[in-house]
Amino acid sequence: MGEVANLTGMSVKTIRYYEEIGLLEPTTTRSESGYRLFNSQVLNRLAFIKRSQSLGLSLSEIRDILEVHDSGELPCGTVKQHLLLKVQAITEQIEALEILKSELLGLLSGWQEQPPGDRIAQTICPNIQGARSE
Repeated sequence: MGEVANLTGMSVKTIRYYEEIGLLEPTTTRSESGYRLFNSQVLNRLAFIKRSQSLGLSLSEIRDILEVHDSGELPCGTVKQHLLLKVQAITEQIEALEILKSELLGLLSGWQEQPPGDRIAQTICPNIQGARSE
């Protein structure tokens, strides 16, 4: 396992975890004495996992893709669908961040270093908390 870890730049712990959750199944077997035996495809599989994670795919999504591959099909269509969903999620996150940025800039534009005393008594930070309307 140490050799596979060195070749991939992944930790032994990470590789063991991937094996535990089934991501390395067709490429890993055990010897009679219990040692892990990796076939030549394990490096390709680990490289795919690493690249997929760098693109933001979760291990669950990667498992889905590998299941398609392991069934003998080219998983490029599945990969594309996952990446399209990832782009959509990123777009939504960017929109939410833009709204938050606008809100923060609005708060900062009206910032008071010394707010009125009556507002100080009713809040922790009057600049981000409005006066109570109760």
